[in-house]
Amino acid sequence: MEDNKHLKNFLEISYEELEAMNLRAQDRAEKASPAELEKEYRQYLGKEKRIKAVTLCFTDLEGRFHMLDYDKKFLLRSAGNLTFDGSSIHGFSQQHESDLRLLVDWGSIRFLPSDIFGPGKVIIFVDVLDRNRLPYISDFRGQLKLYAAELKKKSGMTAYASAEVEGLLVDGINAEQEYEEKGSFRLISTGGYYHSLPLDRLRVFIDRAAEAQRAMGFKNEKDHPEVAPSQFEMNFSYSDIVRAADNVQLYKLVCRQVANSLGMTATFLPKPFVGINGSGMHTNVSLSKKGKNIFHNARGKDGLSNLAWDFISRILNHAPETCLIFNSSVNAYRRLDPHFEAPNQIKVSPIDRGSMIRIPVGDERSTRIEIRSIAPDANPYLAFYTIIKTGLEGKMLVKDKNKRDRVRVLPDNINDAIKLFRGNDFIGRILHPVNQEKYAEYKQNAANRSPKALGSFIKPSEVVYHHEITNQVLWHKF
Repeated sequence: MEDNKHLKNFLEISYEELEAMNLRAQDRAEKASPAELEKEYRQYLGKEKRIKAVTLCFTDLEGRFHMLDYDKKFLLRSAGNLTFDGSSIHGFSQQHESDLRLLVDWGSIRFLPSDIFGPGKVIIFVDVLDRNRLPYISDFRGQLKLYAAELKKKSGMTAYASAEVEGLLVDGINAEQEYEEKGSFRLISTGGYYHSLPLDRLRVFIDRAAEAQRAMGFKNEKDHPEVAPSQFEMNFSYSDIVRAADNVQLYKLVCRQVANSLGMTATFLPKPFVGINGSGMHTNVSLSKKGKNIFHNARGKDGLSNLAWDFISRILNHAPETCLIFNSSVNAYRRLDPHFEAPNQIKVSPIDRGSMIRIPVGDERSTRIEIRSIAPDANPYLAFYTIIKTGLEGKMLVKDKNKRDRVRVLPDNINDAIKLFRGNDFIGRILHPVNQEKYAEYKQNAANRSPKALGSFIKPSEVVYHHEITNQVLWHKF
């Protein structure tokens, strides 16, 4: 067949230029109004003839990432009336609320490396609306945006976050989908933190993924293997809390795509192997006001302000019932094992990595709290929303002076976590009762497909029925 590549003229941009374009777009998003951003990017898309399609993306309640490609010309004509059937997506909407709308968030545009995503495309996040054009109650990107805007308007505070997302690289394409047939994963490296050779498969993967992320404006700070063999982590910089959650979803997408192109699978299962460290999503959070980090107080205990300590107290107090949000799969509870630096203790410490919350060393700019109990398969929008809302609106932890201090621990299985989540009034208040019941139902369905006792080896059901793995057809055959 004759090569027709010369017939196509789709946009391909160098990594250096991509990074500059994405950083400029990020700066504009922080300074310009939504109307100004829409006008600018409509003009850009109209003038740039080499862009063939625009990828719109959103996240369902459980955290799955969904992408829809729209013809550029159609999108520019119809951006105000984009609809889709939400009931066709497992874990999002019910049949009676199937007609949903997409609202383009023009300020979230990312220009894409063509060797990863294909030439001639850009990606933009959308918020989901109901049929009456109101924010859809189960779209937590939209809910997080609304809460962040309300926080800014009422108190002048801005929430910032960054996530340290760990994953594991295993051999073969679609290794998760084929887990039941093969019975196990195969690690591609036996090295750890400092021992991987410069051009081994793990390093090649990390280099390629990190290069793409930098080009997409992540402002990567450190890219490295992690403690467990075949484990990786690429740290990107602090940003406002909505963009931070967007970065988590794009980070995982890039990692999966790069691994696939190299004949491997990047998995974000929290504990795909027994006997080695699992993967977490340590989340760093702070609040600022008038450009000042209000979690910082040089004279405060461990360098934190009273506001920060109150924030921590509320998160610790509500830790049992919020655990299901942060550890949203059957497999996640294998990671909460104290033998592997697991953050299963409901306490705070500047040094103990078994604590749910750690206080990293910081200065007036970098002071933050690190919530270590979050798994990498959590819905980042839902998790970040829960952190901020609980930290500011929850009840303070009150110690009983008549009782000896006893360290509480997080649930060690998903069934107990579901019970704590489902029956709690606070969860219903911050998430809405509809989301509380819907989310609990989805998690219970997943739990019912696996044995209640985790046992000493990974069960195929906790992999193939995992919400991030595209085995949706299996749900109809159970």
